[in-house]
Amino acid sequence: MKRLIEILFIFICFLLQSTLFQHFAFAGIVPNLMVIITSIFGFMEGRSHGMTVGFICGLLTDIFYGNVLGLNALLFLYIGYANGAGNRGFYPDDIKFPLLFISISDLVYLILTYITGFLFRARFDIGYYFIHIMLPELAYTVAVCPFLFLPIKKLLLLTGDRPQEEDE
Repeated sequence: MKRLIEILFIFICFLLQSTLFQHFAFAGIVPNLMVIITSIFGFMEGRSHGMTVGFICGLLTDIFYGNVLGLNALLFLYIGYANGAGNRGFYPDDIKFPLLFISISDLVYLILTYITGFLFRARFDIGYYFIHIMLPELAYTVAVCPFLFLPIKKLLLLTGDRPQEEDE
């Protein structure tokens, strides 16, 4: 039942990102809820669970918005794994750690998206991309993060005990 609720939560966040948040876009920028979900599930549940959630989030992004099927799935899978490595240092009452990890994850995702989407096509204006795309999305994602962190934390803590890192 817990996994079904998590999958439902992933789909709801994907729908929010692709529909409702499009109406609240600032200069065409929306928060990346998929990075938030992948990061939170990663450091709350561990590496393997973070990778699974990341793969699902990335695959949804690839199917509906990607140019290459599997690229975002791979990026999100790595984000889930990296955040899952911080599982042992996670304390559910401290939001500074999740904000830091989500910020780093979103920045890494944006840089890798720039490399795979623009740099390979000889578009070298990283300054423009950094100022007009990366920074606003990063700020917007971090601003939305606390509103998703609390419901996900409650969901995970109510539906079962958080395992200690199971996949060392």
